[in-house]
Amino acid sequence: MDEQRLDKWLWCTRFLKTRSLAHDTIKAGRVSVNGVTAKPAKTVSVGDEIVINQPPYQFIVQVLGIAAQRVSAPLARTLYAETAASLEARESLAETLRLGHSHEDRTAGKLSKRDRRAREAMKRDSWRESP
Repeated sequence: MDEQRLDKWLWCTRFLKTRSLAHDTIKAGRVSVNGVTAKPAKTVSVGDEIVINQPPYQFIVQVLGIAAQRVSAPLARTLYAETAASLEARESLAETLRLGHSHEDRTAGKLSKRDRRAREAMKRDSWRESP
């Protein structure tokens, strides 16, 4: 097996929980293969570079293998390699988000609707700022 549909590959490697979620994510334009926005039936093969935007995070992975069916998480990690830049960017964003939440004034009670929406917008759109 040298090739596989993109939506099935995302499901097999456990980036997304169901194949229909993978299909919807690709249709929303959040996945590109080799720099081109992909369609769900796009075939991926070993060596392809896939960019997956799951706000607030962005994954840039290199395809190392194809699985015939969904595999366990440890085996799924062997089917791709995340680039060093992607890993570093995700870790720094996670740290920023973690520190941002610690600065919220917990004694004031629940966040206001405006503050909650601002925080969600920051989380949702932070992947667009990544290089």
